[in-house]
Amino acid sequence: MRIMFIVQGEGRGHMTQALALEQILTNAGHEVSSIVIGTSSRREVPRFFKEQTKAQLQPVESPNFYYDRNSKSINIWKTILFNILRMPIYLREVLKIHKVRENDQPDIIINFYDVLGGFYFLLFKPETRRLSIAHQYLAEHEEFPFAKGSKTQKLAFKINNRFTSFNTHKKLALSFRNLRSNDPKLSIVPPLLRKEVLQLTPGNDDYILAYVVNKGYGEEIIKWHSRNKKIKLHCFWDNRDYPDGWTPSKNLTFHHINDKKFLQLMAGCVGYASTAGFESICEAMYLGKPVLMVPVKGQYEQACNAEDAILAKAGIKARRFNIGLLLNYITKKHEASTDFNDWLSGYEQIFVKEIEQYEPENYGVREKLKAFSALPSLSSK
Repeated sequence: MRIMFIVQGEGRGHMTQALALEQILTNAGHEVSSIVIGTSSRREVPRFFKEQTKAQLQPVESPNFYYDRNSKSINIWKTILFNILRMPIYLREVLKIHKVRENDQPDIIINFYDVLGGFYFLLFKPETRRLSIAHQYLAEHEEFPFAKGSKTQKLAFKINNRFTSFNTHKKLALSFRNLRSNDPKLSIVPPLLRKEVLQLTPGNDDYILAYVVNKGYGEEIIKWHSRNKKIKLHCFWDNRDYPDGWTPSKNLTFHHINDKKFLQLMAGCVGYASTAGFESICEAMYLGKPVLMVPVKGQYEQACNAEDAILAKAGIKARRFNIGLLLNYITKKHEASTDFNDWLSGYEQIFVKEIEQYEPENYGVREKLKAFSALPSLSSK
């Protein structure tokens, strides 16, 4: 089958999920032929994504969060207003998605939690089968732990889930835990981890690894480390105001986002501190690394991620990057569990089965005709 992806480009998680599924589908004999990926003035398509995918990339300008001046919290009302004012631009970008689909003629379109993808499904209702994948869809399950917060934030979270999955045939909810769904339109599936993660050998070196999407949190880490200079700490951030490998003090190094380097340091660290993005928490859990989660203020879905990860025994949460809390958890409280890795067992077959059930009825015939047409004709002999 030919498969088209639409991928939210905010953060790292949805992109690595897309890469993992591309690997799985390619190994199963299918082709991810094109990927539409969301960008903005604040974010570009990362180099690791461009290098690892074999699909044709089509960047589109997609909705974005509005952060405060310190890049540490999200203003939900300004985010809504900002994106409403840009609706004409987004409608133009939806047309680009339609053009990609028309040129590519995929058998299935898979949307990785991108709002434009959802609106494309709503406005154009393409005949192509449509799936939506994200951890956020687990909110439709009765055991999902909604975080404490304002009713407005919770409502906005549910609305965004709806926006990203308009007119979808099925939702695949990525989960830390092995849960069962009674809804035929919702499947609970394991996380999507790439072979680069699965091939890592965990170690326990003498450093903590941190990852902060918003540069404002880097200031918190610098402040904490100024009082704890003996602790070795590596931090990844997306801040081009400073060079890659910047060391504001001994034992503290800031790296630009580099996927290969990040995974190497993840494998060797004794603990991991991050905003509560689903994907990197899963990577840490697979490698047996205890996690400190600091949900981005105003990003309700990350607050829910943290609650869900705690139930899965991933680690602890905090309001600030107080690495001391993580060190205390490592030495006194963290107990490794095999539940997560057991849940991952055979996950490739789960995804192939979920997607192949939407294989077009004439797919086998079409492929045989294609193979037949590639054979040399009798007249050429």
